[in-house]
Amino acid sequence: MKNIFKKAAIAVAIQTILVAPNAYAEEATEEQDDGTLETIIVTAQKREQSAQEVPIAVSTLYGDEFDAMFAGGEDILTLANRIPGLYAESSNGRVAPRFYIRGLGNTDFDLAASQPVSVIMDDVVMENVVLKSFPLFDMEGVEVIKGPQGTLFGRNTTAGIVKLTSKRPTEEFEGYLSLSYGERGTQIVEGAVSGSLSEDLSARVSVLSNHRDNWISNGFTGEEDVMGGFEDNAIRLQFSYQPNDDLDILFSYQNRDLSGTATLFRANVLTTGSNRLNENFIRNTVFFDEGDNNPQNYEGDGAVLTIDYDLGDMTFTAITAKHTAKGASLGDIDGGFGASFLPFMGPGFIPFPSVTQDEADVSQLTQEFRLASDTDGDYTWQVGYFYFESDLEVVTSPFFIPSSTVYQGNETWAGFGQLTYDVSDDTTLVAGMRYTKDEKDLQAISGAGIPIDPVELDDSRVSWEAMINHMWNEDTSIYGRIASGFRAQSIQGRDIAFFGTPSIADSETILSYEVGFKSDMLDNTLRLNGALFAYDVDDIQLTKVGGNGNNIGLDNANTGTALGYEIDATYRLNQYVTLTLAYTATDTEIKDGALLIPTCGSGQCTPTDPLDGSGNAFVNGNPFPQSPENVIIATGRFAFPLDSGEVYAFVDLARQGNTNLFIYESVEYNLGSQFEAGVRIGYINNEHDYEVAAFARNVTDEENIKGGIDFNNNTAFVNEPRIIGVEFRKNFN
Repeated sequence: MKNIFKKAAIAVAIQTILVAPNAYAEEATEEQDDGTLETIIVTAQKREQSAQEVPIAVSTLYGDEFDAMFAGGEDILTLANRIPGLYAESSNGRVAPRFYIRGLGNTDFDLAASQPVSVIMDDVVMENVVLKSFPLFDMEGVEVIKGPQGTLFGRNTTAGIVKLTSKRPTEEFEGYLSLSYGERGTQIVEGAVSGSLSEDLSARVSVLSNHRDNWISNGFTGEEDVMGGFEDNAIRLQFSYQPNDDLDILFSYQNRDLSGTATLFRANVLTTGSNRLNENFIRNTVFFDEGDNNPQNYEGDGAVLTIDYDLGDMTFTAITAKHTAKGASLGDIDGGFGASFLPFMGPGFIPFPSVTQDEADVSQLTQEFRLASDTDGDYTWQVGYFYFESDLEVVTSPFFIPSSTVYQGNETWAGFGQLTYDVSDDTTLVAGMRYTKDEKDLQAISGAGIPIDPVELDDSRVSWEAMINHMWNEDTSIYGRIASGFRAQSIQGRDIAFFGTPSIADSETILSYEVGFKSDMLDNTLRLNGALFAYDVDDIQLTKVGGNGNNIGLDNANTGTALGYEIDATYRLNQYVTLTLAYTATDTEIKDGALLIPTCGSGQCTPTDPLDGSGNAFVNGNPFPQSPENVIIATGRFAFPLDSGEVYAFVDLARQGNTNLFIYESVEYNLGSQFEAGVRIGYINNEHDYEVAAFARNVTDEENIKGGIDFNNNTAFVNEPRIIGVEFRKNFN
């Protein structure tokens, strides 16, 4: 498979040299010559609209900013704290990201976990966490649509949507080739070629080869440079068939092949009574006595058929998609070596060894039919039907008992509709409704010999939303939105591998309120947007991770609440200087006076919650786990014109406020503020259409804790190190 990817990359490189330019990149990222801000087009309501006209909080990432963020071989987790209101983390390496929007997400590390944030890739929901990790390359852009989106999109969207859109085939030939090299043997080859194959048929081929050498040593075995690397290759092939003005058929196929290192857990890098990394943390060394140096291998593919047919006053859309993925991760979960009777060995006290392998086989089928009006009247509408079916097999091998196998199935369907009414030239009303029927089942084969009864669940709910958008004046609009959302019951079967039984969480519902404004001021050189939001989640689903064993148990709290605000500004000082600044503050709170959560099983952490007689924590009033109190995001692009083009510098900074990692609070796992910054300096030659740049990601080499494991010792895992490199990109005419 790797040879196939390499051959594909070479073929695309040759074709791009022989054919034409990346017209979209010029159109979408080149700022207007008059020094004003460009219009950002989004599809938050499944129509192309200006972001400033949509009565929903939508943030975007595209163009120069997107390219800079992903310059060092980063994966989809790079989006965390780079888009206002969006956070992401993972304890499963590059294959299972967990997203949070405005504080609402799910910390569950099991591969069957249900998530309240939907990832929509090319109009198809990617439900399983493995499918959500497909690499981002040759992208048109990223939209983050905040708040419950139950009316028009996918499923389980109580928190919001991360919408990823690839570049489509073009009739005109275009292409690009990007080559970059960085520290630790980071090598990235990315390219695409697009154009017509015949009068009615066009195609686009996009490839990515993302490589990093192993650079982390195993201090226990004495092996040098055996972890930390990866080979992440992907290809996307698209065909667009347009035999007439009424019919547009798009077929897309994508494939990914990943091999590398899973997340590296580091034992006792937190000292009891402190949330700072201690002397046990060594960036380029871990001490693993098990886990075979934490290998990870996954392969997946997917095919999507989209048909748009113009019926005159309406458009019919059908989207059919099938996606699969299969692979495994092995990890030394305790993060070190040693035992209670050998406390002098290894990185601190480790009560007992723990190593686990998870294998996943994922398959999903989605079908959507949609009718949308296509008129210029006061009314516009959409109606549709959505069907989803998935199958998941997870084999968990704790290596001290035989493997267990869990089979989970999910089938859901929904009918939805939305109506937009222009009350006047200045005021627009939007209303939508969705009925969802969801069924789940679990069957299991326990390696421990414990009989497991099958589990079957089903639920159905109606979600709705109402919005108003009003043009206050020619520069500013104000909007309001009330929306409900629904996340069906969840089943958690991982504890079957550890002598346990499945746990179940009841369905959660959310009611969200939001008011905001959007404005383009100072002759369209200053864009200032703001929003105030609040939401209540009834029966909020929580995942009790860790405690006295490496367990996962689902539970519901009575209510979860949030109150926050966002404000972001983009200022184009002139043709050569563009600045952005965004600030998000979110106050989340669990409200359930009777809810008890087990604290660290190792006894080495310091809970700050009230405890019952068994050491369980009362968590009433605690923030949601992995919900930063505030985030500041700032960027600046500075260009210096030359006769042949320009020299530019792009800088970006993200500061994350206090974040509690678990449901209970402790000194060790309640993190203070953290930040990361990036720099890119380059030269663009307009005459020959190429770019040369030097970049640095995590330029100050910050050592930031991203997550922890509390059942055995004070284990944590951290962010990626600084990567400095160079990049060359050529667009072809």
